[in-house]
Amino acid sequence: MVVGPSPPQRRRILPPPLLQQPHLTPRFLALALALHPEAKRQLLAAGFKLLSENDDWDLQPGGRYFFTRNMSCLVAFAVGEKYRVGNGFNIIAAHTDSPCLKLKPRSASFKSGHQMVNVQTYGGGLWHTWFDRDLTLAGRVILKASDGSFKHKLVKILSEEIGCESDEIIGMELNVCDTQPSCLGGGNNEFIYSGRLDNLASCYCALRSLMDSSKVPEQLSNEKAIRMVAMFDNEEVGSDSMQGAGAPTMFHAMRRIVDSLIHQSMGEGALERAIHSSFLVSADMAHALHPNYPEKHEECHRAELQKGLVIKHNANQRYATSAVTAFLFKEIARIHNLPVQGHALEGLSKEAYVFLSLLSSIAGNTEFVVRNDMGCGSTIGPILASGVGIRTVDCGIPQLSMHSVREMCGKEDIDTTYMHFKAFFEMFSDIDRKLSVDF
Repeated sequence: MVVGPSPPQRRRILPPPLLQQPHLTPRFLALALALHPEAKRQLLAAGFKLLSENDDWDLQPGGRYFFTRNMSCLVAFAVGEKYRVGNGFNIIAAHTDSPCLKLKPRSASFKSGHQMVNVQTYGGGLWHTWFDRDLTLAGRVILKASDGSFKHKLVKILSEEIGCESDEIIGMELNVCDTQPSCLGGGNNEFIYSGRLDNLASCYCALRSLMDSSKVPEQLSNEKAIRMVAMFDNEEVGSDSMQGAGAPTMFHAMRRIVDSLIHQSMGEGALERAIHSSFLVSADMAHALHPNYPEKHEECHRAELQKGLVIKHNANQRYATSAVTAFLFKEIARIHNLPVQGHALEGLSKEAYVFLSLLSSIAGNTEFVVRNDMGCGSTIGPILASGVGIRTVDCGIPQLSMHSVREMCGKEDIDTTYMHFKAFFEMFSDIDRKLSVDF
């Protein structure tokens, strides 16, 4: 049983915690239940304009826009007032899907007098955690209207609850999900318990930081770049779908934005110059140190709860982080005094301690690395980095019980991640100009 980590030995550097603000807690809980309807509602309420990929785009500096694809992929962006064609995109990307059980196309069956539902597994879930839970169905249905047209609707189970007859449902895509709502818990309400924290917690922080960094025109008045959030489906099964990160959705969006903002000749390679100037933060949850299984972690690269974002490295490019991208992202944390994960230096000789401390001071902080004798997962970072050709850092909020029916993370880590992402949007353009690599 995990009661809670030892209180971090540092002062609180945040305003009242994000999830203790009464008007924000319901938004997080709603987002954890139904991402895209809630994200769409929040964006429209914040003044973002809904675009369609089927229409012409008429974009303007200072404008805020978003579009959805398949209602499971979403791209939102705010154009800086001082944007000039060829300037870059500052992007936070995350995935929206989680391991779950999906109904098979012919799902009804009867066994020993009981009505059963046939399911198939989606992703690498810890399926034993789904036993003895109160479960329901949610997803999408295609309805036939009385005038012969068809309607697409996101639903929570059963025809009587969506106001139609069973013969009006002509198509469906339903998932099994837990009925227990998200909540705060722990001795001091320091934990968040919820299904699908991987990766809706990252989606929440990304979306809130974009909206809160572009609420009023003054926040974009000196921005020379485009601030963007991109959220993709099907990461848990490889991202190879129309709505996944393997599709050219983000690349096409960047090209259309650049094309729409070209009001006069800007010379050759406007999109290519913009991509070269762009930066991507790939946000996906990270495995935190479990007190019962410390041997599962690389000794000097352990991610811990309540100690800030984890920056992920892998020499075999399972993560897209490089020394340059890690430095730029950590520089934002340094300027804003935001916590990040540090070295584990206890128990070393004086000489080893001094040597590793020197390395730590050069690198800034040590990040998450998987043990050499264990497999390393991946995420959308390398897919987008190689597909678009964009500088990328992979990072994540530490959590326990990843891929279980109910997961947990530290509430303070949500606060610090939100602050880090918001600071990224507000100041990355200025920081990036101070470092030149290809010259």
